[in-house]
Amino acid sequence: MIEKLVKYLGGIIVALISATGYYGIIAAMCIESACIPLPSEIIMPFSGYLVATGRFTSVCGPWMALVYVSAAGAFGCVIGSIIAYVAGVWGGRPFLEKYGKYILISRHDMDNADRWFAKYGQLSAFISRMLPVIRTFISLPAGIGRVPFIKFIFYTFIGSFPWCFLLSYIGYEFGKRAGTFLEWEMLLKDKLGRWMHLVDAVIIIIILAGVVWFVKRHLSHRKLEKVIQK
Repeated sequence: MIEKLVKYLGGIIVALISATGYYGIIAAMCIESACIPLPSEIIMPFSGYLVATGRFTSVCGPWMALVYVSAAGAFGCVIGSIIAYVAGVWGGRPFLEKYGKYILISRHDMDNADRWFAKYGQLSAFISRMLPVIRTFISLPAGIGRVPFIKFIFYTFIGSFPWCFLLSYIGYEFGKRAGTFLEWEMLLKDKLGRWMHLVDAVIIIIILAGVVWFVKRHLSHRKLEKVIQK
């Protein structure tokens, strides 16, 4: 089921970028960074493949074309991140203050999160942009934690650019080796796909472990509070 969904989304991404070029890259990466899991692992490698086929050209050669493609991807990340950030600022905090207790999030937790983002928010915005899964969703909690907006945008861009360039370069190299798009697609799936699935699995396990720890910690605190009250 998931493989069919990824293949379907991949078809949409290929059609979009093929038809609109840089605008398609910006739009697709904007969606990916607005908490909608459209895989950048397809968007940017395909953009790199198009560089190899001569679709994106530059008078300075393919390396500069890869820079342009990567900049378009990073710019799209910034736009999508702003959308998610604003949603976190205007909707996330009031929602958690009203309903957070039902999902074990207290005001104390939110205050701790605010202090953490005040101290490490800029660094997290930079590092998370180079991590699969996390990069898609980090902007919402950054907005809830009120990370300074200008710095958030700056670190989002400089964190997104290396990720976009790396994936574009991989797509470009595979494009030079492949004779047809189908050959390129098979190379991407065989070489990049297995590695990305492994990384995704590790990150998801870490996130789930964190959720389990969070729930157990809060349930223990609630039991302790009831004992003290008695």
